[in-house]
Amino acid sequence: MPPPPSITPRQMNLLRIVAALAWSDGHLAAEEVTVMLDRLSRIFATDAAQQKALQHELREYLMQHIPLSELVSKLESDAERALVLHLGYEVISCSARSPSEARINAEEDAAYQNLVQLLGLPPETVKQIEAAVAAEAPPPEGLADRLTHTLEDFVHQ
Repeated sequence: MPPPPSITPRQMNLLRIVAALAWSDGHLAAEEVTVMLDRLSRIFATDAAQQKALQHELREYLMQHIPLSELVSKLESDAERALVLHLGYEVISCSARSPSEARINAEEDAAYQNLVQLLGLPPETVKQIEAAVAAEAPPPEGLADRLTHTLEDFVHQ
Protein backbone atom coordinates (compact mmCIF):
# COMPACT_ATOMS: atom_id res chain seq x y z
CA MET A 1 0.00 0.00 0.00
CA PRO A 2 1.33 3.48 -0.84
CA PRO A 3 2.33 5.92 1.92
CA PRO A 4 -0.23 8.51 3.05
CA PRO A 5 -1.09 10.87 0.21
CA SER A 6 0.23 14.41 0.05
CA ILE A 7 -3.11 15.69 -1.25
CA THR A 8 -6.26 16.16 0.82
CA PRO A 9 -8.78 13.35 1.30
CA ARG A 10 -11.32 15.39 -0.68
CA GLN A 11 -8.94 15.71 -3.64
CA MET A 12 -8.03 12.01 -3.41
CA ASN A 13 -11.68 11.04 -3.49
CA LEU A 14 -12.18 13.01 -6.71
CA LEU A 15 -9.16 11.34 -8.29
CA ARG A 16 -10.39 7.89 -7.30
CA ILE A 17 -13.90 8.42 -8.67
CA VAL A 18 -12.60 9.60 -12.04
CA ALA A 19 -10.07 6.75 -12.09
CA ALA A 20 -12.83 4.23 -11.30
CA LEU A 21 -14.73 5.40 -14.37
CA ALA A 22 -11.62 5.19 -16.52
CA TRP A 23 -11.00 1.62 -15.24
CA SER A 24 -14.58 0.50 -15.85
CA ASP A 25 -13.69 -1.19 -19.13
CA GLY A 26 -10.81 -3.07 -17.53
CA HIS A 27 -8.28 -0.85 -19.28
CA LEU A 28 -6.73 2.42 -18.19
CA ALA A 29 -5.72 4.19 -21.41
CA ALA A 30 -2.47 6.11 -21.51
CA GLU A 31 -4.39 9.24 -22.52
CA GLU A 32 -6.62 8.90 -19.48
CA VAL A 33 -3.64 8.50 -17.14
CA THR A 34 -1.81 11.43 -18.73
CA VAL A 35 -4.78 13.77 -18.42
CA MET A 36 -5.41 12.90 -14.79
CA LEU A 37 -1.77 12.97 -13.63
CA ASP A 38 -0.72 16.05 -15.55
CA ARG A 39 -3.60 18.21 -14.45
CA LEU A 40 -3.69 17.11 -10.83
CA SER A 41 0.06 17.53 -10.39
CA ARG A 42 -0.05 21.05 -11.86
CA ILE A 43 -2.86 22.07 -9.55
CA PHE A 44 -1.63 20.48 -6.33
CA ALA A 45 2.14 21.06 -6.62
CA THR A 46 4.01 24.35 -6.92
CA ASP A 47 7.22 23.44 -8.78
CA ALA A 48 8.46 20.94 -11.36
CA ALA A 49 10.13 18.64 -8.82
CA GLN A 50 6.99 18.48 -6.66
CA GLN A 51 4.85 17.91 -9.76
CA LYS A 52 7.00 14.98 -10.85
CA ALA A 53 6.91 13.44 -7.36
CA LEU A 54 3.15 13.94 -7.17
CA GLN A 55 2.64 12.32 -10.58
CA HIS A 56 4.53 9.24 -9.37
CA GLU A 57 2.55 9.19 -6.11
CA LEU A 58 -0.83 9.61 -7.78
CA ARG A 59 -0.06 6.91 -10.35
CA GLU A 60 -0.06 4.44 -7.45
CA TYR A 61 -3.54 5.54 -6.46
CA LEU A 62 -4.84 5.24 -10.03
CA MET A 63 -4.06 1.53 -9.85
CA GLN A 64 -6.38 0.94 -6.88
CA HIS A 65 -9.89 -0.31 -7.52
CA ILE A 66 -12.40 1.09 -5.04
CA PRO A 67 -16.15 0.73 -5.61
CA LEU A 68 -17.85 3.89 -6.88
CA SER A 69 -20.59 3.57 -4.27
CA GLU A 70 -18.03 3.80 -1.46
CA LEU A 71 -16.37 6.86 -3.02
CA VAL A 72 -19.51 8.76 -4.03
CA SER A 73 -20.87 8.56 -0.50
CA LYS A 74 -17.94 10.73 0.64
CA LEU A 75 -18.84 13.66 -1.62
CA GLU A 76 -19.95 16.62 0.46
CA SER A 77 -21.97 18.83 -1.90
CA ASP A 78 -23.87 19.06 -5.16
CA ALA A 79 -20.95 21.12 -6.51
CA GLU A 80 -18.57 18.20 -5.85
CA ARG A 81 -21.03 15.76 -7.41
CA ALA A 82 -21.33 17.95 -10.53
CA LEU A 83 -17.54 18.31 -10.75
CA VAL A 84 -17.06 14.54 -10.50
CA LEU A 85 -19.64 13.96 -13.23
CA HIS A 86 -18.01 16.57 -15.46
CA LEU A 87 -14.47 15.26 -14.97
CA GLY A 88 -15.53 11.66 -15.27
CA TYR A 89 -17.40 12.26 -18.51
CA GLU A 90 -14.42 14.14 -19.94
CA VAL A 91 -11.93 11.44 -19.00
CA ILE A 92 -13.95 8.54 -20.41
CA SER A 93 -14.55 10.61 -23.57
CA CYS A 94 -10.86 11.27 -24.25
CA SER A 95 -9.83 7.95 -25.80
CA ALA A 96 -10.96 4.83 -27.60
CA ARG A 97 -9.24 1.44 -27.47
CA SER A 98 -9.29 1.24 -31.27
CA PRO A 99 -10.19 3.58 -34.16
CA SER A 100 -13.37 1.58 -34.82
CA GLU A 101 -14.60 1.84 -31.24
CA ALA A 102 -16.70 4.67 -29.84
CA ARG A 103 -14.89 7.08 -27.51
CA ILE A 104 -17.10 5.87 -24.66
CA ASN A 105 -17.32 2.10 -24.84
CA ALA A 106 -20.13 -0.03 -23.40
CA GLU A 107 -18.36 -0.77 -20.11
CA GLU A 108 -17.50 2.88 -19.52
CA ASP A 109 -21.04 3.92 -20.40
CA ALA A 110 -22.47 1.41 -17.92
CA ALA A 111 -20.14 2.70 -15.19
CA TYR A 112 -21.03 6.28 -16.09
CA GLN A 113 -24.76 5.53 -15.87
CA ASN A 114 -24.13 3.92 -12.48
CA LEU A 115 -22.26 7.05 -11.39
CA VAL A 116 -25.14 9.26 -12.57
CA GLN A 117 -27.53 7.16 -10.48
CA LEU A 118 -25.24 7.21 -7.40
CA LEU A 119 -24.75 10.97 -7.60
CA GLY A 120 -28.48 11.62 -7.63
CA LEU A 121 -28.17 14.87 -9.56
CA PRO A 122 -31.30 16.20 -11.29
CA PRO A 123 -31.64 14.91 -14.89
CA GLU A 124 -31.43 18.46 -16.27
CA THR A 125 -28.08 18.98 -14.49
CA VAL A 126 -26.73 15.75 -15.99
CA LYS A 127 -27.89 16.80 -19.48
CA GLN A 128 -26.29 20.25 -19.07
CA ILE A 129 -22.96 18.72 -18.01
CA GLU A 130 -22.97 16.22 -20.87
CA ALA A 131 -23.88 18.95 -23.37
CA ALA A 132 -21.09 21.20 -22.07
CA VAL A 133 -18.52 18.41 -22.43
CA ALA A 134 -19.80 17.46 -25.90
CA ALA A 135 -19.81 21.08 -27.06
CA GLU A 136 -16.18 21.51 -26.06
CA ALA A 137 -15.07 18.22 -27.72
CA PRO A 138 -11.37 19.13 -27.64
CA PRO A 139 -8.23 17.58 -28.96
CA PRO A 140 -6.33 15.92 -26.05
CA GLU A 141 -4.42 19.07 -25.08
CA GLY A 142 -7.67 21.04 -24.96
CA LEU A 143 -9.14 18.44 -22.62
CA ALA A 144 -6.16 18.74 -20.30
CA ASP A 145 -6.47 22.52 -20.20
CA ARG A 146 -10.22 22.32 -19.46
CA LEU A 147 -9.65 19.78 -16.70
CA THR A 148 -7.05 22.08 -15.19
CA HIS A 149 -9.43 25.04 -15.15
CA THR A 150 -12.27 22.94 -13.73
CA LEU A 151 -10.06 21.55 -10.97
CA GLU A 152 -8.56 24.95 -10.19
CA ASP A 153 -12.04 26.40 -9.77
CA PHE A 154 -12.94 23.54 -7.44
CA VAL A 155 -9.74 23.80 -5.36
CA HIS A 156 -10.19 27.54 -4.86
CA GLN A 157 -13.81 27.28 -3.67
